[in-house]
Amino acid sequence: MTIATIPTTRLYQKIGLALQERIKAGEFKIGDRLPPERDIAEAMQVSRSVVREAIVMLELKGLVNVRKGSGVYVDKLFSANQLHSVNSSCEISDIGPFELIQARQVLESQIASFAAMNVTKNDISKLREALDTELIQLETGNSDYDGDKMFHLTIAEASQNSVLSDIVRDLWLRREQSPMWRHLHSRITDVSYRTAWLEDHEVILRALKRKDPEAARKAMWDHLENVKQTLLELSDIDDPLFDGFLFR
Repeated sequence: MTIATIPTTRLYQKIGLALQERIKAGEFKIGDRLPPERDIAEAMQVSRSVVREAIVMLELKGLVNVRKGSGVYVDKLFSANQLHSVNSSCEISDIGPFELIQARQVLESQIASFAAMNVTKNDISKLREALDTELIQLETGNSDYDGDKMFHLTIAEASQNSVLSDIVRDLWLRREQSPMWRHLHSRITDVSYRTAWLEDHEVILRALKRKDPEAARKAMWDHLENVKQTLLELSDIDDPLFDGFLFR
C-alpha cells in the first residue's frame, strides 16, 4: 500500500500505517528489527521527526518496542479485526509532538514580535513571576511545567489580542491532552535541558523589555528550535547512546 492511498489526515499517521501494513503483510515478523529511521525517512521522503512520531504511534498501539541502543522491533502481530479495534481505540486526531512544536514555532515567534510592541509593565512583572516559578521548579526537582506554560501564555496575552491568546492556549491544551506527547516527553528528567530552556526564556524577556520586535521574534524562534532539537536528540533510536526511556 502506498502512502497516498492510506485514508488519514496526518503525515506521521500515513507513515505509521504504511509500516503497519508491511508488518500485517508479513514483511516483518515478531522479533524482526524495522529498518533504521533514516532509511525509512529517505524511502518515504519525509523528515526523521515524522518517522519518529510514526514509531511512537506504533508503540502506543503495542505493535513495536524500542530496545536500548539497538532499534525498533516488531513486538506483536494482530489479525485484521484486532488491528481495526486497535486503530479505533487510538486517538486519530492526536497531533505529532514535533508537528506541534513546529506550529508553535511559526505562530509564537510572530506573536512574540507583536507582543514586544504592546507589552506593559504588568506583563513584564507576570513574565518575571513565571520565570521565578520555573526556577523554583528546577531547584526543587518539580516536574511540572506551570512556569513554562505561564510564560508562553503571558506573552500571548501581552499581544493584547484575544484571538492570539486563544490560539496559544489551544496549542497548550492539545499538548496536555496528547497521548503521543506524554509518551515522548513525560520521562525527560534531566534538568540541564530545562535550565537551557529557562535561559532561552530570559533572552525572550529581555527582548520584550526593550520592546524590540525582531529580537523577540528571533529569541522565540530559537527557543522552540532548541526544544525541538533537544527532543529529537533525546529520542534518537539510531544513536548507540540512546537509552530508550522516552518510549517506555
